[in-house]
Amino acid sequence: MTRPQSEHPTALELEILKVLWEEAPLPVREVQGRLAEQAGRKLTYSSVITMLNIMVRKGYLRRQKQGKAFFYSPKVDKQQISGGLLGDLMARLFDDEPSAMILNLLESAELDADELSEVRKLINRKSKEQQ
Repeated sequence: MTRPQSEHPTALELEILKVLWEEAPLPVREVQGRLAEQAGRKLTYSSVITMLNIMVRKGYLRRQKQGKAFFYSPKVDKQQISGGLLGDLMARLFDDEPSAMILNLLESAELDADELSEVRKLINRKSKEQQ
C-alpha cells in the first residue's frame, strides 16, 4: 500500500528547493554536489535524478533539456512553500492562532537586538495597515 502524497515538500525536497532557489537552472550533477556541500547529503546520482523527477511530477520543479543534459529549476517560490508550511504548523500546533505561534517563537528563539528591531518594525507596519 502506498503512502498518501503530502501536500508539503519532504525534508529532502526542501533541501533541493533551497539549492535551486539559490541558483537555477542546474543539471543533476550540480544539484548532487551542492546537496553534499550545503546540506551534508551525499546522495548517488540516481537518487538525485529520481528525486528531481518526482519533484517535477509534483509540480515543484520544471525540467528543460539543454544538449544532452536536463536542467532543473523551481516552479514554486520560497514564500509560497514557507507560507504553506507555516499555515499547516499554525493549524496543527497552535489551533490557527497566529499570536500563539508568534509568542511561542519569540519566547523560544534567541533574538539579537537587530532582529528584535526588525520584529518591532514589522509589528508597527502591520498596526498602521489595520488603521
